[in-house]
Amino acid sequence: MDASQYKDYVLVLLFIKYISDKYAGVPYAPITVPAGASFKDMVALKGKPTIGDDINKKIIGKIAEANKLTGTIDVADFNNADKLGSGKEMVDRLTRLIGIFENPALDFSKNRAEGDDILGDAYEYLMRHFATESGKSKGQFYTPAEVSRIMAKITTFNSKITPSTTGYDPTCGSASLLLKVADESESGMTIYGQEMDVATAALARMNMILHNNPTAVINQGNTLSNPLFLDANSRLKTFDFAVANPPFSFKSWSNGVDAVNDIYGRFKDYGIPPAKNGDYAFLLHIIRSLKGKGKGAVILPHGVLFRGNAEAEIRQNLIRRGYIKGIIGLPANLFYGTGIPACILVLDKENAENRKGIFMIDASKGFEKDGNKNRLREQDIHKIVDVFNKQLEIEKYSRMVPVTEIEANEFNLNIPRYIDSQEAEDIQDIEAHLLGDIPNPDINALHPYWEVYPTLRKTLFTAGSRANYGKLLITHDAVKPAIFSHPEFTAYSKKVITVFSQWKNKTMPKLKGIAVDDKPKKLIHEISEDLLQAFSNLKLIDKYDVYQRLMVYWSETMQDDMYILVCDGWEAGREIEKQEKKKEWEGRIIPKGLIIARYFAAEQKAIENLEADRDAIARQMEEIEEEHGSEEGFMADAKNDKDKINKASVQKRLKELEKSMPATELLVAAEPLSVYGNSPVCENPEAEYEVLTTYLQLIEQEADAGKKIKEAQASLEKKVLVKYQAITESEIKTLVVEDKWMATLERDIKTEMERISQRLTGRIKELAERYEATLPALTNEVDVLEKKVNRHLKNMGFVWK
Repeated sequence: MDASQYKDYVLVLLFIKYISDKYAGVPYAPITVPAGASFKDMVALKGKPTIGDDINKKIIGKIAEANKLTGTIDVADFNNADKLGSGKEMVDRLTRLIGIFENPALDFSKNRAEGDDILGDAYEYLMRHFATESGKSKGQFYTPAEVSRIMAKITTFNSKITPSTTGYDPTCGSASLLLKVADESESGMTIYGQEMDVATAALARMNMILHNNPTAVINQGNTLSNPLFLDANSRLKTFDFAVANPPFSFKSWSNGVDAVNDIYGRFKDYGIPPAKNGDYAFLLHIIRSLKGKGKGAVILPHGVLFRGNAEAEIRQNLIRRGYIKGIIGLPANLFYGTGIPACILVLDKENAENRKGIFMIDASKGFEKDGNKNRLREQDIHKIVDVFNKQLEIEKYSRMVPVTEIEANEFNLNIPRYIDSQEAEDIQDIEAHLLGDIPNPDINALHPYWEVYPTLRKTLFTAGSRANYGKLLITHDAVKPAIFSHPEFTAYSKKVITVFSQWKNKTMPKLKGIAVDDKPKKLIHEISEDLLQAFSNLKLIDKYDVYQRLMVYWSETMQDDMYILVCDGWEAGREIEKQEKKKEWEGRIIPKGLIIARYFAAEQKAIENLEADRDAIARQMEEIEEEHGSEEGFMADAKNDKDKINKASVQKRLKELEKSMPATELLVAAEPLSVYGNSPVCENPEAEYEVLTTYLQLIEQEADAGKKIKEAQASLEKKVLVKYQAITESEIKTLVVEDKWMATLERDIKTEMERISQRLTGRIKELAERYEATLPALTNEVDVLEKKVNRHLKNMGFVWK
């Protein structure tokens, strides 16, 4: 079954499990779970021949009717033989599917971290993966969460939001974008959305309930031909905020729309969009739907920035009115359903008449690969939001473009016209290739490093033989040691670690103070912002790179640990988890390696010494095999049927030699014999016997060493298990916060420093090697080689004319 179909079954079951755990039997709950229609009643249907029909009518149908959700949660047919099989096949499949949701871990009634919306995150996760798997035509129901967050933070920046504040999305899909806007306020806001696709509108309604917005209004219908949010005078309802990710270049937008006589006045004073391209139709609908001080953000293809004819006229009118506050160019291949690059148009009606410029950002270079899609990193999101909200101008990234400059470019908004984000070309210097030395402009281009290491340049370079050229003072191989040992480098490294240590000392009490029911998302936001601020005044190291290190570790490890702590408390540090298949175990949040490092270092060192002894024995055995394992060697006849040497095959060969030794003594002066009876005999059986005896002893020593290692490991394992049970809460906090979290982050910061320095080292070596061999020297070398070849050819009888 295609992902776009099976998501309807999976998400409906998740929805029913959630509302059953959360609201069944709860008076005045926002969602009614009728008697006989809970998830427990669904479980009772397992194995019954009528399971599919009963789920439709007795469970989903009753819930839909009781909550006016008809057409929402009853989209998927649980009695569809074409999709689920017939007879026993359907019964077994639905029984197994229900069984998955019976997992005790999915008890949402005990979700004590509800304020962090764990279920909503899970729902978003599923929808993102369904969008990924659904392919080009089915991914339009989901806007990547990273883009949604940018739009939400930019749109609501510096705005006072109350529960009566209104947010609107005319093409809401599954409403993930709309929910991100609502999440920007702890008090929430009043949400409205419209979606044309029936099944996707159903997703949006479920999504709202699962995100604790059960009163949100989601209507189903075509926004352009039949807008469903109107005021008392049948005009378009206006909102405080509007966001949208409409279908790109929608060809049939004008179906049912009388654009010339549009009763809602959306195109008046702006112009009518092309009949086969709806990008500006959606944009103008949103502008008309904003209040007098309303703000919005819309995702559109880059074509809206520069296409001509009717769209050029609309664009000019919008710019003259000052409604476009900013434009953010995004990387290509971010969105599901298309690979083309898109942009965010930021709209703001407040003070629009006095707007003298449009703030532009070219964020097309910042992303990471995620399968076959690109994805914005945490650092990319934060940088975009910071730069836009603070209107920071950064070379090759962002600038405020005056409207006068835009007018001079005939109202073309194509970002490359105003921001040159291309990397500077690495130009080759012809004179340096001819005469040697390194051009000073290339050395000067490393000025960010020279600002931090002002005397390092003099350590590495001196004046060249000509003006405007420099010469490397040391060999290529000495560049890295010279940089890493330089006093300014070590001083800067210490400064970076000092900044980190200050942040660590400020942060550790917060982390050690984590208590049940705390909100991990709130805490990570607080400490990550502190980290960003701590590194904001340091040159060379990029604060957003440091921030990214923390957020990656948060995603991979810290958030799982923290959610365990806010649910189960610090006692979880004493818990272990067994891995049945591997017959191993590990600490639930404290890896046993940390316990060993802090409390059993001596025992671990003893094991390492034993392992070193065993490895030394193994190396001796390898040396003997290398020396005597060939076909003519002393060990050739000690191999088994699989051409391998082991204890049994060596013992067997030794016994053969012991039998043959007396006879060979009589044949010392004779010609070498290849066979003695049925036993192979080498030319020097005494030497072979000695080699094999030594090898057998090493085998036994290796086995004995392995036995000692296992015994020591088993003893250590018992001690570690005892320690887990006896560990105090204070020790748990030290192990988790200091030994695990902070130690990892400190290593990451040092790695970041290493990466920065490696870039400097690599560039200097590249320049030195580029101009090391001059053209005359190469030409001379070619001449010498050519003469040598000609001499050889002459000696061989070939003469060039």
